[in-house]
Amino acid sequence: MNELIAKIKELNEALLIDAAAQAEKGNKAAGTRARKASLELEKVLKEFRKVSLEESKK
Repeated sequence: MNELIAKIKELNEALLIDAAAQAEKGNKAAGTRARKASLELEKVLKEFRKVSLEESKK
């Protein structure tokens, strides 16, 4: 579970940095990276939800 939390933090930071670069500087490559990070973050969050539900049932 701790590994998932660390991965969520890492992806979230990457997403925020790239999204800000796109919004503030118009950096198109950063926008692409932000979108990619958002898809990866979605997958990790779904996995976190599964693990969290299993943990709560114990």
